[in-house]
Amino acid sequence: MINEITSDAESRMQKSVESLVEQFKKIRTGRAHPSLLDSITVSYYGSDVPIQQVANVSVEDARTLTIIPWEKQVVSDIEKAIMKSDLGLNPSSAGDVIRVPMPPLTEETRKGYIRQARTEAENARVAIRNIRRDANGDIKDLLKEKEISEDDSRRGEDQVQKLTDKYVAEADSLLALKEKDLMEI
Repeated sequence: MINEITSDAESRMQKSVESLVEQFKKIRTGRAHPSLLDSITVSYYGSDVPIQQVANVSVEDARTLTIIPWEKQVVSDIEKAIMKSDLGLNPSSAGDVIRVPMPPLTEETRKGYIRQARTEAENARVAIRNIRRDANGDIKDLLKEKEISEDDSRRGEDQVQKLTDKYVAEADSLLALKEKDLMEI
C-alpha cells in the first residue's frame, strides 16, 4: 500500500519537474533555439496548429532562426503568429523563407526573465509539496483505518519526504542552470 502511494507521488513529482523544464524552454536566452517557437500556433485552413506542423524550424546561426514553410501561402500567417506571440521577435521573410533574428538581451530583460524563471521554479516546488501533502494524507488515512502500523506510517512519510527533497533539489538545480544561461552574454 505505502509503496503504491510513494510510487504515485514520485511519478507526479517527476511530471512537475518535466513541466518546469518545458516552462524553462519558453524563456528565451540570447541564443536561437527551435524550441522557442514551440508555443506558437498558426492558423492553417481554419484551425490552429503548432508551427512545427506547417514548417521546418532550424537554427541558421547563433542568433537567427530560419523557418521554411511547406506551403508558400502560409508565410504571412506564420509571420503574424510570431509577431502576436509575447516573445518579442520580429520575423522577416524573403520569398518563402522566414528569418527570425534574436534581439540581444538587455540587463533589464535578463532580470525579467530570471524573475519569470524563479516564479516557474517556485510553482514547481509548490506543486511538489502539494503532492507530498496528498501522499502523507493518504498514509494517515491508512493509519486511521488500521490498515498499516504507526511504524509503517512513519516509514512511508519518511520516504515521501526524501522524494520531496530530491525533486525540490532537482527543481533548484534546473533554476540555477537557467539563471546561469540567462546571465551569459
